[in-house]
Amino acid sequence: MRPRAFLFGIAFALAQALLSFADAQQADKMPSVGVLLTSPLTSPHYQAFLQGLQDLGYVEDKNIVVVAKSGEGDPNRFPHFARELVRLNVNVMVAGGDQGLRAAKEATGTIPIPIVAVACDPLDSLVVSIARPGGKATGLTCISSELAGKRLQLLKELLSPLTRVAILYNPDDRNKPWEYKQSQEAADKLKLTLRAYEARSSVEIDEAFTRIVDDHTQALIIFSDGLTTAHQKKLADLALAYRLPAMFGFREFTEMGGLVSYGASNTAMWRRAASYVDRFQPWRPTD
Repeated sequence: MRPRAFLFGIAFALAQALLSFADAQQADKMPSVGVLLTSPLTSPHYQAFLQGLQDLGYVEDKNIVVVAKSGEGDPNRFPHFARELVRLNVNVMVAGGDQGLRAAKEATGTIPIPIVAVACDPLDSLVVSIARPGGKATGLTCISSELAGKRLQLLKELLSPLTRVAILYNPDDRNKPWEYKQSQEAADKLKLTLRAYEARSSVEIDEAFTRIVDDHTQALIIFSDGLTTAHQKKLADLALAYRLPAMFGFREFTEMGGLVSYGASNTAMWRRAASYVDRFQPWRPTD
């Protein structure tokens, strides 16, 4: 190794260490919020969360520090990010989806860092109270699976005659098999044939679409979770390219070119999550 290259490597390592130290010091000086999400930091729902904080009087780097970690479409990065936020000693952690909530709870362990979850469907096993943040974790749920029957009914009305429907979901989200069961019960009543296709990554989404089209599927329902939400635009584009009518659980799907959605607004949920962060804090912004 040349001396100049060696010195550059040392300088780069020192710079990285100083930046990490500065981040930790900044998190210690003022109240801090750690955020785990799969979508990019430019996503509308994360920007809505920041706006929600601003509406409550919080200003980044003035009276609050927001340390956001994005998996960029890969929820498997959550455990590492969650441990990093714990090392920074954030005052509260906001976690997106079932995978984010699990990572946050595992990383915090017995450390009293409260968690706000923004997810879909039963959080009972991990959250003490959704309505009142009295335990370690609370949050918002879009209650997606209870709408499974209505989604199938709407598709049948829109695409009559409809007999074959594909379900695309991420099995790493523990709520999704239960949501599929709800969908299957509704499909039996509507005399529809369902087939499940799993995807745990962007590559597996491509592979699943190929199989769905090869199976001559008439319509597609995509279950909402951190992975599929992060890839909403990709899913909408693939559905359009294959001329496959697709339905998603968040209304933002149609804004990205998808055919139809039935469910909550992800952007509105994240904006409201700011108020849950505010409830957890023993401090309030001052003028």
